[in-house]
Amino acid sequence: MDSSVLQTWWLSLSHFMAQGGVILWWLAAVVAVLWLLVFERVIYLVFYFPQQQQQWIALWAARADHRSWYARAIRDGWLSDAKIALNKNLNFIKVLVAICPMLGLLGTVTGMISVFDVMATQGSSQPRLMASGISLATLPTMAGMVAALAGMFIHARLAKACRMRELKLEKSLRSQQ
Repeated sequence: MDSSVLQTWWLSLSHFMAQGGVILWWLAAVVAVLWLLVFERVIYLVFYFPQQQQQWIALWAARADHRSWYARAIRDGWLSDAKIALNKNLNFIKVLVAICPMLGLLGTVTGMISVFDVMATQGSSQPRLMASGISLATLPTMAGMVAALAGMFIHARLAKACRMRELKLEKSLRSQQ
């Protein structure tokens, strides 16, 4: 990537973040953590869980006893471990998604306070001065909503993928009786 393209990208991002105020930086941090956790879950689902699943299936197939209470307790323990491993960080992702619109709303409130402050000190005859406060009010709200919508979609997809893998493992372990 060319240095000038990177510099142009950084300048436009900095300008956007300056228009949105400090709250937009907080929102960006929350969104960064959210997507970090999403990527962690995707990597786990694609690379690590299939290995664990094959290991549990092989261990179950190698057992001679599948019907005793002890064997079923072992199988149920593995299923419980799989459920815990699959759903790790999903609730935290859900919380971060819920925080995004709240931070946007906080940006709205701080932006409107800025507008009212300008109106109180300069009067309402200076629309250019009020415009920056309105920008402070609307950009974080928009960014928070966009982040929340994307986060809700990806959380739903991850939760469904985890549930499907859990059911597939359960079906595989129960069919080998």
